[in-house]
Amino acid sequence: MFEAMIDPTAGPSATAAGPPRAGRPERLDGLVVGLVANPKKNAEPFLDAVGELLAAEHGTAGVVRTRKTSITDPIPPATLDELVRRCDVVLIGVGDCGSCSAAAVADGIAFEGAGVPAAVICTDAFRVSADAMARLQGSPGYAYVTTAHPLAPLDADAVRERARLALPELVELLTSAVPVAAR
Repeated sequence: MFEAMIDPTAGPSATAAGPPRAGRPERLDGLVVGLVANPKKNAEPFLDAVGELLAAEHGTAGVVRTRKTSITDPIPPATLDELVRRCDVVLIGVGDCGSCSAAAVADGIAFEGAGVPAAVICTDAFRVSADAMARLQGSPGYAYVTTAHPLAPLDADAVRERARLALPELVELLTSAVPVAAR
């Protein structure tokens, strides 16, 4: 049952003028990272691997994990509010299908609008869905990071390798004052 399904064909809301991009920290050391996983297979292991790499290589202070219960629903407002209070930056993903890619982008835009830098991760096969949602949310060109499709069938070592490969772009997206081009 869907209570708040995101419809990428509905167009932007009347108030969607495109939220401002949240200010970026210069570095990630000492910061708390939010990890927003969807229920797709390997989304949590991917984000956990990125969280571990951020701690090891960039000195982040810790992570706050949450898992959405639906691939299509937006992040619940209470969860968004909690992560905004507790986290300095947020990673969202992994968009490994059309619906979850669109939802991940909508969530990223919501965090940016709330003042928290967000990095969304989608697999490269779903750029069209991710870009469509960004346009429909009033944020054309919204920057996100892609990893090769598919992610779901990979073993643990391959998931960690994908996370390692995505890390430089994720760090750039979270810390760059100038947005990287949508990928």
